[in-house]
Amino acid sequence: MDMQPPAPSAMPLQHLRWRASWLAPCLALLLAAGCASTPGGMPAAAPEHAAALAQLDQGQPREAAQRLEALASGARGNTRLALLADAAFAWHEAGDDARARSRAAQVDARRVSGAARARLALLNAELALAAQQPAAVQAALAGSDPTALPAALQARWQLASAQGLEAGGDALAAAAARARADAGLAGDARQDNRQAIERLLSSLDDARLASSAAALPAGDPLYNFAGRALVRRGLPLPRPFDTAQAWNFDQRAPAAADGYRPPLKLAVLLPLSGQLAVAAGPVRDGLLAGYHAESRPRPPVAFYDTLGTPAGAVAAYARAVADGNDFVVGPLGRDEVAAVFAQAEAGVPSLALNRAAAAPPPGHLAFSLAPEDEGIAAADYLLAREHRKVLVIGGTDENGKRAVEAFRARLGERGGEVAGIVGVGEAPGDVSAQLVQAASAGADSVFLAVRAPQARALAPQLAQAGLGTRTRVATSQLVSGAGKPDEDAVLDGIVFPGEAWAARGVAGLPPHSQVTAMLPTARGGGARLFAFGHDAWLISAFLERLVTRRDGQLHGATGTLRLDGFGNVVRQPQWSTFSGGVVQPLVGGGY
Repeated sequence: MDMQPPAPSAMPLQHLRWRASWLAPCLALLLAAGCASTPGGMPAAAPEHAAALAQLDQGQPREAAQRLEALASGARGNTRLALLADAAFAWHEAGDDARARSRAAQVDARRVSGAARARLALLNAELALAAQQPAAVQAALAGSDPTALPAALQARWQLASAQGLEAGGDALAAAAARARADAGLAGDARQDNRQAIERLLSSLDDARLASSAAALPAGDPLYNFAGRALVRRGLPLPRPFDTAQAWNFDQRAPAAADGYRPPLKLAVLLPLSGQLAVAAGPVRDGLLAGYHAESRPRPPVAFYDTLGTPAGAVAAYARAVADGNDFVVGPLGRDEVAAVFAQAEAGVPSLALNRAAAAPPPGHLAFSLAPEDEGIAAADYLLAREHRKVLVIGGTDENGKRAVEAFRARLGERGGEVAGIVGVGEAPGDVSAQLVQAASAGADSVFLAVRAPQARALAPQLAQAGLGTRTRVATSQLVSGAGKPDEDAVLDGIVFPGEAWAARGVAGLPPHSQVTAMLPTARGGGARLFAFGHDAWLISAFLERLVTRRDGQLHGATGTLRLDGFGNVVRQPQWSTFSGGVVQPLVGGGY
């Protein structure tokens, strides 16, 4: 029966009472269903709901969960489901996953929308991962929109998605999800995530990596990661990195045809006194050698002493800015670089001569001769030649340890395997048993992070174990303590990264032999630092070319230089070897 109230025009008192009795339960039903609205159109319970979520954001998940459950007990319909969904997530944040599962089981996700649905999806995805069921992650996230969440939760949503995608064998999609998470991460979490992206991209062959990078639209967060992977493999970029907006070259004079566009006024921050002064000398002289070799207009250059301390570096940077310099080279020490980067985000752009733990801020670069770079380069060299089971021999010094760790990480990322690790001291003893064991395990190559005297002692043992004819790659430490051909002949065939200037000469610099005869700072171990300083000048003068061109690269004294999209200068070294006990460059640089 269709029951209608009487028309208002003929409504006596008893009809008014009837209408009130009819409307009251209807309104109650509407309120219970969450349909009653405030003047702003939001459910009446919305302010309390928002207050509970604020507690969650403020680090009070248990209190938020209890409050949300209390609100849910007095609600109906979709409002109740949204409150229960958020209560489940809050219990998860409080570490009570039993209650989280119980509350989530009461919610039909299809009837929840917006942020509540995204939180519920994230909860179910993280519960699936905790239960070691990564295959269930994508189903849990389906239909939810991570952009409805705060940045930190968006990052978690993407990380959960990445783990599910990787478990399903889609490395590229997993890397893309992690790249979308990057902006919402910080500190160790961001560093770990970036390493995971590198690992995932390392699993792609050259052709797929190149085609995938080319297919990414401008601004895609994965592009700079994919581009860095291409650069490290010596492959071309499909387009410049998405970093050009961080730089402004408008104040500089127009670029020459070859890209020469130096700063207007250049500051160089070096530890001209203190413990690092010995290293600063060759860097300074190399920079000035490159500077004076340029016949075109050059900027005035001023040197500032950092004293070799973080405080000294910050003070020197501040003085350089106050003096009107528009580009800064330096500082040199790792702690100095970290201190300047910590406060330089809005300051004058710089090229730091080392790397800090954190990535350079926008508008700043880091250039380094770090042992980690050589470890990575050695791993890529072997992998490019299909050597995937490597015996690792490392010294006890800090540089050797850092190179070995980077080598192992890179090898593992790209599907290689360590056949064995042998640690040696300054005077290696008999390690033949370990070498024979590695050979028996199928080692197809050897990586050495040792100096020349150690390598000379190891070479006969490697030969006896049947590893003397296998591909052997070392770090640049191999030339430390070398120089006597009759003794160094046992090192013949070992490949190591060196400086292009020493191996084959570089335009704009006199031959290595001529410079070393005139400048003590360019001799011995100083030669690398001299070449390093030269390249620092080169980068400052040709920075626009590196930043804005797809094929932006420089043939420097330390090797071929490119940028990686994250503010780091990537160096492709000149590979050399010993022949007859004398260092000889490999044809084509060894690539």
